[in-house]
Amino acid sequence: MIPYSAPTRDMQFLFEDLGLLNQLQTLPGCEDTSADLVNQVLEEANKLARDVLAPINYSGNLEGATLENGVVRTAEGWKEAYRHYVDGGWNSVPFEPDYGGQGLPWTLATAIQEMFNSANLAWTLCPLLNQGAVDAVTAHGTEEQKKLYLEKMISGEWSGTMNLTEPQAGSDLSLIKSKAERDGDRYRIRGQKIYITYGEHDMTENIVHLVLARLPDAPEGTRGISLFLVPKFLVNEDGSLGDRNDLRCVSLEHKLGINASPTCVMAYGDNEGAVGYLVGQENRGLECMFTMMNNARLAVGLQGLAIAERAYQQASAYAKDRKQGKAPKAANGASAIIDHADVRRMLLTMRAHTEAMRALILDTMTALDISDRHTDEAWRSWAERRVNLLTPVIKGWCTDMGVEMASLGVQVHGGMGFIEETGAAQHMRDARILPIYEGTNGIQAADLIGRKLLRDGGEAAHEYIDELHSVVNGLATVETDAGKAIRKNLAAAVDVLEQATEWMLTEGAENPEAAHASSAHYLRLFGITAGGAMMARIAKTASEKRNSGANGAGEFYDAKISVAQFYAEQILPQTAGLLAPITTGHRTVMALPAEMF
Repeated sequence: MIPYSAPTRDMQFLFEDLGLLNQLQTLPGCEDTSADLVNQVLEEANKLARDVLAPINYSGNLEGATLENGVVRTAEGWKEAYRHYVDGGWNSVPFEPDYGGQGLPWTLATAIQEMFNSANLAWTLCPLLNQGAVDAVTAHGTEEQKKLYLEKMISGEWSGTMNLTEPQAGSDLSLIKSKAERDGDRYRIRGQKIYITYGEHDMTENIVHLVLARLPDAPEGTRGISLFLVPKFLVNEDGSLGDRNDLRCVSLEHKLGINASPTCVMAYGDNEGAVGYLVGQENRGLECMFTMMNNARLAVGLQGLAIAERAYQQASAYAKDRKQGKAPKAANGASAIIDHADVRRMLLTMRAHTEAMRALILDTMTALDISDRHTDEAWRSWAERRVNLLTPVIKGWCTDMGVEMASLGVQVHGGMGFIEETGAAQHMRDARILPIYEGTNGIQAADLIGRKLLRDGGEAAHEYIDELHSVVNGLATVETDAGKAIRKNLAAAVDVLEQATEWMLTEGAENPEAAHASSAHYLRLFGITAGGAMMARIAKTASEKRNSGANGAGEFYDAKISVAQFYAEQILPQTAGLLAPITTGHRTVMALPAEMF
């Protein structure tokens, strides 16, 4: 497998040249987040990703996790890598200093997490779930819960999980049957949960499970769900570990990918009942869990970018080395396959998508930091609307692209991509779960049109589209062929998005079935256009830097402009073909009777 190294220069461009860092430095608590600090942190994170996590990715996939007498053993090197991670303080980067966090922006933490996910997706799922659990306890836990659990979870000494799914209750959480019974100031939990990532493992001394369950007198449906903190080991008042709780891992799932990540079937309360502590209010657990789910949805969207980047690096290196056939303009002898036009098209498709996704995600995480920290309520409200609007787009579009780019990576390798030793096939298998977990992408599309578009009458979407028009208008100053091409194609895509949005708000609102039948196309349209706008901003910035002297980085900025032009001419025109499926194609989706399938 070709070694991994993080695209730190691309990340630095977004922070410094594109201006994300300037926005962050205006926020309380981020004043000292300097360019030097960001660059140092990115370089150190790259060392952990490149030298520790990436080398055990392939071997961990072959070995997998094993269950022995109720104990899950992770693959060789997993525990040691986790110790490096905790000792380096990487888990604590974005969290509150009051509980041992470093208080740095989520935008920087996200860039770091991209590296770890690219290097080893299966390993990084453990801290990914833990960060969401930290968010949920921070937002909804009692002071006592925060005192006992947050410091160890923020350091990474303990890990956290999300326990939603049951055999009969997947995305429809109203079907949950796990039970909770009051027992003084605590509760006894009984039930079974499935698909619990790192529900049991040997990397931390304690695991803090956040579990959805029903009280005996709870109302039906999702309004009767409560959230409970259920530790693997009970925690004494002084923070030391007490007795083992009544919970266990029953089995490990055998999966298509992420084989080294233990996906557990968890049993709670086989004996006296697992001890749990209420998080938030009774029967309002789903509200609390959404704090964790929204964190996880953005994190999974990041995984789509990360696996696309890893697949691109591998395909690019292979294409430069592999010789096959004679390119049209080549001299005698076989050419490296990167000189063949179709291979170049595939590589540029992969690179353009990764750059667009990275920019979109980090720009959105900057808005998240603004929503958390800005002193002006109007700015916080705007940023919250923006993050809410783009969360399903990031989760849905970026994970779809992760699968498609990993597939292209296999294609670039040709027959060798179908052979395990190259590692390209592993990336494709690992990527396939991303459009499924944390809410399938069909659910993300429904969320985009339902909660994020129709519910507010299109306020957040109109606000965003207005900004896209401003991006188009701003390209008027880039009087190059590339600038003109980018402006023309972005303008056309924004017009299509605006037309589709108006259709959703009128026809779609009157006919919910039509809106839902068109929602996946609408999400893809939104993602392509949002990515195109970010690439346009990148091209404009690179052009300005190039014209001002470039400080020896002329080739870097030229490449940015060229890739942005490729995105504009090869990818943005796809939006035109999505308008008809959205506005008229819905008519046939539900026309065929179910018995005819």
